[in-house]
Amino acid sequence: MHRIYNRIVQIAGNVVTVEAKDIGYKDLAEISLKTGKSLAQVIRIDGERIYLQVFAGSRGVSTGDKVRFLGHPMRISFSDNLLGRIFNGAGLPRDNGPTLSENMIEIGGPSVNPAKRIIPRNMIRTGIPMIDIFNSLVESQKLPIFSVPGEPYNELLARIAMQAEVDLIILGGMGLKYDDYLFFRDTLERHGALSRAIFFVHTASDPTVECLLVPDISLAVAEQFALKGKRILVLLTDMTNFADALKEISITMEQIPSNRGYPGDLYSQLASRYEKAVDFDIAGSITILAVTTMPGDDVTHPVPDNTGYITEGQFYLRNKSIEPFGSLSRLKQQVNASTRKDHRIVMDRMIQLFADYRATLEKQAMGFQMGEWDRKLLQYGEAFEKKMMDLSVNIPLEKALDLGWEIMAAYFEPFETGMKSELIDEFWPKRK
Repeated sequence: MHRIYNRIVQIAGNVVTVEAKDIGYKDLAEISLKTGKSLAQVIRIDGERIYLQVFAGSRGVSTGDKVRFLGHPMRISFSDNLLGRIFNGAGLPRDNGPTLSENMIEIGGPSVNPAKRIIPRNMIRTGIPMIDIFNSLVESQKLPIFSVPGEPYNELLARIAMQAEVDLIILGGMGLKYDDYLFFRDTLERHGALSRAIFFVHTASDPTVECLLVPDISLAVAEQFALKGKRILVLLTDMTNFADALKEISITMEQIPSNRGYPGDLYSQLASRYEKAVDFDIAGSITILAVTTMPGDDVTHPVPDNTGYITEGQFYLRNKSIEPFGSLSRLKQQVNASTRKDHRIVMDRMIQLFADYRATLEKQAMGFQMGEWDRKLLQYGEAFEKKMMDLSVNIPLEKALDLGWEIMAAYFEPFETGMKSELIDEFWPKRK
């Protein structure tokens, strides 16, 4: 039996302070209220003073209420019964389904031993040319999607969830608007992908502490499925909301703030989640795609700035498309050679021509006279934006590569592309 304490010495915001002994960091506690029971988590220990973040908020909590420590951190049930289910940030059902209680596992454990990892080498196909051709997503990779509020990043995640060639999708939503939550649920259900998905969703109206639990719950479940040999894609949105929740709690705890008010351990907090991405040597894998919104489109903001040091590249979502310049998958060279032999050259040459198109647009804006080559570049660039960059484009990698050849052939002569003659002979579209 766990001891029960009734010495709540302080209530500050949603944090209550209790005097107790032999309590573990992040242990759960149960506060008995007149209206029922409320769950809380240890977020700081200072001698015998234990600070608890109350999940449902401290409203209704009084200094005379009893606190019972459960003796363990947050746990989540793990089984195949999770598939197709939707839960909140505390692991409780949102879908009116039954509460699961078998095979409870702890969340927030350490990252995988490097000795059990293998070098990433398998591509995850998404059907999105700007990813599959130009910045291939690699199994066990950790990549952020840098964006600004208002861009369709959740729509992009939903498309990836429906089309990615993986065994299981785990969506971790943090600070989602209720409409966004319904969008994810309805979109995956309509396209028959909900049965291979698990949702852990914290909405903007839910307790702050649940926002902090979402990545840990999502990744703990992902790790268990990966150990069973499954290829898991974890989609997290939005990590800036996660960081803001960290900041809110650190302010409540009166911690000394760091850059722009964020806690000094922001890097470690982010890294401990991203480093859960892994490809096991004798089991499955975990791949992480995480939206990070940039306030004011400022990449030097502490959240994207720290993220960039942890992850293996990034996707930039601007003007409702994945921006070719700035977006980077540092592991794409691991898989380009294993797709089709023209993959690398098509990627390189099309991006080089698109860079020339952007330079030509600047020349045009400054009033320079356009030559024949400039006019070809302008036509090519418009076709590239419409047929490649538009997020509505949905084609397999091989067809996307064929489309790349067709776009180049429509506006250039073979010798103007700088391609190798043997590749031109094999892949250049034959004119009728």
